Amino acid sequence: MQLPTHKRLMIFSGTANPALAQEVCEHLGMKLSPVEIEEFANSEQYVRFNDSVRGCDAFVIQSHSAPVDVHLMQQLHMIDALKRASAKRITAVSPFYPYARQDKKTRSREPIAAKMIADFYEAAGADRVLSVDLHTGQIQGFFNVPFDHLTALPLLADYFANMLEDDFVIVSPDAGRVRLTEKWVQHMHEFHGLNGTVAFMHKKRQRDVRNVSKTLAVVGEVEGKTCVIVDDMVGTAGTMVNGAEALMAAGATEVYAAATHAELSDPATDRIKNSPIHQFVTTNTLPIPSEKAIDKLVVLSIAPTIAQTIKAVFEEESVSELFHGENQP
Repeated sequence: MQLPTHKRLMIFSGTANPALAQEVCEHLGMKLSPVEIEEFANSEQYVRFNDSVRGCDAFVIQSHSAPVDVHLMQQLHMIDALKRASAKRITAVSPFYPYARQDKKTRSREPIAAKMIADFYEAAGADRVLSVDLHTGQIQGFFNVPFDHLTALPLLADYFANMLEDDFVIVSPDAGRVRLTEKWVQHMHEFHGLNGTVAFMHKKRQRDVRNVSKTLAVVGEVEGKTCVIVDDMVGTAGTMVNGAEALMAAGATEVYAAATHAELSDPATDRIKNSPIHQFVTTNTLPIPSEKAIDKLVVLSIAPTIAQTIKAVFEEESVSELFHGENQP
């Protein structure tokens, strides 16, 4: 008897963002594997794989847009089903990690939900997790299985490299993201020969109200310069729009914004539309409904990045080399 040595790659998608999963498969030159997903009358999720998955290397792609809990449970159901059907290795592909904001306790009697999600993935049977631009790098430490941390920084920065000239400013919306702005400036210099500087906002967030913050001051020289506000995610866009207004008040000539994940919870689109932001550039880690596709919004596809990473993981090659080390927190 001779044992087979070939490997079989299968990619599955939940219902949150099937267009992204389909595009990933197109870049890999393969078809999206079928899966039956239904909802019972009481809103419970049901999944079943139509084809044999025994011995395959399975990747389960699911964006965690609203309703987040439904899409999360779908993905966990799929992972559990794959495990029980004898898939050889299961990778949870979560372009936008759910509950990422709740990665630590800031007040007493709060959960650390991001850690709980990690426990869910492992309990369901995930052997590996792949995500893009975590809210904080420490989330990787919540896992006991390998975690591939992708970044959209090259994708977003390369877009702006065709628009900006020297003496631009990359702006962090708060002091905690200054490291990200430094990476942007470094990338623009190393790969495009452009020279820029860094600034950040001094921001105060209300602890007793979700999604409310106030920009108090701009720290850095922005007068007479083009500014790009960079962040990992945009929810209601309050922080981003307040920051843009503060930059214009400080003498900036033009303000752009970029973020990997565009939640665009109401009233985000109205705020952006009426703001001094010239363009908001994001990716499709989360689906963008047609009613939120305003003129100022530019959506770049993260599919090639995810496809390259899946190929590297499947072929047991380095993931960090794909990003020249820029995916490290």
